[in-house]
Amino acid sequence: MSARNDIVPMFGMEFSRATLSEATRAILALVGEGNADMIVTPNVDHIVTMERDQHMRQVFKSARYRFADGMPLVWLSRVRYRDGLPERVTGADLLFSVAEGAVAHSASIFLLGAQPGVATTAADKLVGKYPGLTVCGTYSPPFGFERDEAMSRQIVAMVNAAAPNILFIGVGTPKQEKWAHRWRDELTCDVILGVGAAIDFAAGTARRAPRLVQKSGFEWMWRIASDPKRLLPRYFNDRKFFGLALRELGNGFRRPGV
Repeated sequence: MSARNDIVPMFGMEFSRATLSEATRAILALVGEGNADMIVTPNVDHIVTMERDQHMRQVFKSARYRFADGMPLVWLSRVRYRDGLPERVTGADLLFSVAEGAVAHSASIFLLGAQPGVATTAADKLVGKYPGLTVCGTYSPPFGFERDEAMSRQIVAMVNAAAPNILFIGVGTPKQEKWAHRWRDELTCDVILGVGAAIDFAAGTARRAPRLVQKSGFEWMWRIASDPKRLLPRYFNDRKFFGLALRELGNGFRRPGV
């Protein structure tokens, strides 16, 4: 993953060129290093938000790996570069693939996020799906925890007491990434991975689009239909991505690493 040919530069960041299986192997290779490495999965909404939120941009740039969650990013990379991104890699998919791979690596996981009881249900279902998986802890943080230093310290102490190899945080972007970046130097784990609604997906309290829809690049339409009040304004705002994409294309066409 460190070779220059494995990097696709876009929007002032370096995206890792990887399939889901390759991303999973790269993440599991960090187990045992104890560096609390952050893994992020930028999508179109994140790219738009970073234009006005420079702190978010710096947090994402500081991550060990950036995997593109969004087919528009994949498509753009293929237009700009002869060897673009091979596929979309989502936090939701990584939760399952990394949890499965953690069994062979004897790596433990911690689920931080979702509503009370949801992470516990997700843990039970993941263990049922991947026998031998160690879920060493779950916790649903209260609303506003990221602004409460005392509460955040309690959560850090809870995670450290459980001593997971991999910490999954599902409280939404950019909250999950900013919180992880703020506290990573005090967290004793190997990997921190923001996964958004993936804990709800694992618990079965929320449904993802069918696999065919996911692969088509139109999962956003499924999400809008499932929660229009919350998501329609977000995707309406994401129209700004077209201007950002044109600006990116104006930077030229070349092969990464050349």
